[in-house]
Amino acid sequence: MAGKTVTRADLAESVFRKVGLSRTESAELVETVIDEICNAIVRGEVVKLSSFATFQVRAKNERIGRNPKTGEEVPISPRRVMTFKASNVLKQRILKSHTTRKAKQKVASPVS
Repeated sequence: MAGKTVTRADLAESVFRKVGLSRTESAELVETVIDEICNAIVRGEVVKLSSFATFQVRAKNERIGRNPKTGEEVPISPRRVMTFKASNVLKQRILKSHTTRKAKQKVASPVS
């Protein structure tokens, strides 16, 4: 399931086409939004983008892990991790896209 990777340049180009800002202004706008999201996450704030997702930093305690190759127990130090939780709206769009794609594949490939 290899798809295209959406880059900052792609986002800026989309803003340029849909909003009508110059390419430079579009790129600056995309950078400003991404920077603000990153800064809020680093400060430990929850970032909720309605109908898209919630980004949050969680603290994980120290725990014992296991090296899968050797089976040796290794302590994993406490750390902070960022979590991404997709909204129900996004989940439904993904599910709808998946079921539509499956239906098209069924029609395209005749049963033997």
